[in-house]
Amino acid sequence: MPTALELLLTRRSVPPAALGEPGPDDKALRDILTIATRVPDHGKLTPWRLILIRGTAREDFGVLLADAFAAANPEASEQQIAFEKGRFARAPLVVAVVSAPRPHDKIPEWEQRLSAANVCFNLLHAATALGFGAAWITEWCAYDERVRGALKLAAEERIAGFVYIGTATMRPPERQRPALNEVVFEWKRP
Repeated sequence: MPTALELLLTRRSVPPAALGEPGPDDKALRDILTIATRVPDHGKLTPWRLILIRGTAREDFGVLLADAFAAANPEASEQQIAFEKGRFARAPLVVAVVSAPRPHDKIPEWEQRLSAANVCFNLLHAATALGFGAAWITEWCAYDERVRGALKLAAEERIAGFVYIGTATMRPPERQRPALNEVVFEWKRP
C-alpha cells in the first residue's frame, strides 16, 4: 500500500470505461464514505449528501438517463441513446455527490458548495488509497430536471459530480502537465 505522500503524488483519474468489477465491498465502501466526509465544513453544517448507485440500480437509472437524453436530443442516434442507457453501468459504483447548502448567516452558500466539491475529491483519494480506480465527472445529467427529480433534489440542491469507482482495468497514459513554475506565481507587493 502506498504511503500518503506517494498516493498524493501519483493519484490519477481512471476513465469510467476502464473501471470494472469488483467494486468496493461493504467494509471498503464504509471506509471510502467515511474518508470522503472528512472535509472542511465550516459550522459543521454537512452541506452535502451522497447517493449510491450500484448493482441493478445502475441499469434501472440507465433507462431514465436514456429517456431523458432522448427527450432533450430528438436528433440523437440509437447508438447515443444506448450509450446513455449504459452510462452508470460503466463502473460497479457511482456516487452522486449532492451539494445541499443550509441557510446560515455567517457561512455563505459558495463555501458550502466548495465543501461538497471536497467530498468528491476525497472520494477519489479514498478509493485510490484502497486500491480502486476512480473518476469525478460532472455529467450533462446533473442538470436535467428528470434526473434531478429521480434523485429527489430540492430546488437549492445541485449535483457536485458523479464519482465512478471500481477496479482499474488499465492505467491511463501519463499526460504532460505544466511545470510547477508555469502555474505557481508568488505575489509580491508592487
